[in-house]
Amino acid sequence: MRTVKRVEAAFWDASAVVPLCIWQAPSAVIRRIVRTYGRMVVWWGTPIEVRSALARLVRAGELSGEGKVAAQRRLERLQGTWGEILPTERVRTLAQTLPDAYGLTAPDSMQLAAALVWCGERPRGRPFVVLDARLASAAGQAGFAVVGIAGASDRRS
Repeated sequence: MRTVKRVEAAFWDASAVVPLCIWQAPSAVIRRIVRTYGRMVVWWGTPIEVRSALARLVRAGELSGEGKVAAQRRLERLQGTWGEILPTERVRTLAQTLPDAYGLTAPDSMQLAAALVWCGERPRGRPFVVLDARLASAAGQAGFAVVGIAGASDRRS
């Protein structure tokens, strides 16, 4: 008889989604992490943040136009598999408190608020995959189990 390992969902910040769309230093680690969890859950604005990051990389000369098109295709495939937390009144209410509580930017506040809504505001030990140091710190303080390479990226768009 085979035993099936229970694989849980994880909340993914956009900073951790970008290395799934293009090759970056943390891509190998992030790909191992994505195999660990059965389901990705993201904030509704994540595709916008990822596309913004891709556009910034093109402007900086770090990604070609062809590379951007390929990355956008990968993003579209990911979008078909993940769950999204929509921009509800509860997300907004929570997000409004987070800049003061954790020193977060508006996008990071929305990410963390969406993660809190995802777990019914009971984050204790729930996985939060992130590469942004400030958001990783806030998620950890809020009670999430931070997964990823904290500090690998401090800028998304």
